[in-house]
Amino acid sequence: MTVETIVYDEAGASSYDDVATARDAPGTTWVRVVGPTEAELTAIRDTFGIHPLETEDVQNGVRPKVELFDDHTFVLVKEAELARGETTFEEELVEDPIGIFFGDGWVVTLAPNRIDAVRRAWEAVGRGDARLVARGADFAAYRILDGIVDDYYGLLDEIEDDIERVEDEVIDSPDVGTLERIQSLRRELLSLRRLVWPVRDAASVLARGDPDQVTEEAEKYYRDVYDHVVQLVDLVETYRDLASGARDIYLNSLSASTNEVMKKLTVVATIVLPLTFVAGVYGMNFDGSPYNMPELTWRYGYPAVLIVMALLAVGMAAYFRREGWL
Repeated sequence: MTVETIVYDEAGASSYDDVATARDAPGTTWVRVVGPTEAELTAIRDTFGIHPLETEDVQNGVRPKVELFDDHTFVLVKEAELARGETTFEEELVEDPIGIFFGDGWVVTLAPNRIDAVRRAWEAVGRGDARLVARGADFAAYRILDGIVDDYYGLLDEIEDDIERVEDEVIDSPDVGTLERIQSLRRELLSLRRLVWPVRDAASVLARGDPDQVTEEAEKYYRDVYDHVVQLVDLVETYRDLASGARDIYLNSLSASTNEVMKKLTVVATIVLPLTFVAGVYGMNFDGSPYNMPELTWRYGYPAVLIVMALLAVGMAAYFRREGWL
């Protein structure tokens, strides 16, 4: 799609059409590559000594990592965002890989799609950001990595808002869809966990200053990124616990609701049971024997039995209410 090249230093930034010419120009060379053709990619690899397997890893979107070479460092991370569906909770985590290659006086960013963190750093160079243009390629790589990590915080803020809404729904009006929404949040957090953990390992390599291309001055900035990623890992684990807690509350609420219904049905059945027994006994209206019930011939036998049954029902209901079962 695009291959853009600039060379910058404290005096300013200049655009170049030819990558090889920009590579030899004084200053820091930055090549921003988005969705390149195979010919463009080959030219960039040849110019900066990048192995084809490195660019293939970016195109295939493998897990985030850092690889160290004699003349450059390769950092692979991923931008992430929530793709919303028709409703608030119909969403999934969408990842876009970004490869950052940097060496002595040059940095190459390669991505299938445009990455916001790369765009912001690129625009900062164009504005002449003093901190960025005064430092080398390792600092430019730091700014991109730091921007991606900062975007993870915005992503977690969205998930936190969803968790709060789910928790309120679980307490106020849980329904069949509540559990589906909770499971959706758990899947998002699991995907984010799988994304953030390897970023932490990658940031750790850079923070220790293992790459020869990371200067001692830049190490402290990478340590700051590492601290942020560690905090992100803790937040992801905390939110996973909150989502699991919301699921447990929902299941307990459902169980309590079911128990309440069963209790009421049991009380009703218990009240009706003796009435059924009385009706069954007086339904055996045998005749012609001295052993038959004398009440069958009473003038007021029928209303008397009804009154007895009513008193039984009222008495049992009063007893259940006194015991707190109603």
